[in-house]
Amino acid sequence: MKRKNFDKIVTAVGFGLAVFLFVAAGLLNWGAGFAKDSVTTQLENQNISFPAAEAMPPATKDSLAKWAGMKVTTGEMARDYSDKYIWEHMKAASTGAVGKPATYSEVSGMYLGLVKGGSTDTAQIAKLGDLRQTLFMGNTLRGMLLEAYAFGTLGTIAGYATIAALIGGLVMLLLSIAGLLHIRRTPDSATI
Repeated sequence: MKRKNFDKIVTAVGFGLAVFLFVAAGLLNWGAGFAKDSVTTQLENQNISFPAAEAMPPATKDSLAKWAGMKVTTGEMARDYSDKYIWEHMKAASTGAVGKPATYSEVSGMYLGLVKGGSTDTAQIAKLGDLRQTLFMGNTLRGMLLEAYAFGTLGTIAGYATIAALIGGLVMLLLSIAGLLHIRRTPDSATI
């Protein structure tokens, strides 16, 4: 095979890869922007705010102090609100009601056991019913906030991938231009 033909093929492939990487960078940038805007818009619509520092749960007060009084607008904030604020309240509520941190399914099982077992302890049934509802709502809100965190994280990854694709596209473009220059200097008689 003639060297010039081989160089032309390699250079064309290089230009094709450069175009592909530039298109990928554009799409990844669009995805990153969409994720960031979507997470911010949805969280702002929820109007969730961290309390003042003195009202935060003692176990997580230090790690949440940076968000004191702020509105939840980013994935990271949503994760911290979910895992360090709501979760702590859920643990405290269940500990106060049943003597230990308990999950929704555990409390629901206790509640249904009393109701279906024909218990006459209406105070305990009411207490477990209220706790069951509290844990259900807490788990639901936590799930939504953690989904916002996951979506925001994917947007951040897409942002980094944008930079990588852009750099890769520039490198391939420069290498392809170098290939064009090499083709011009290669003698017609050269073979591989």
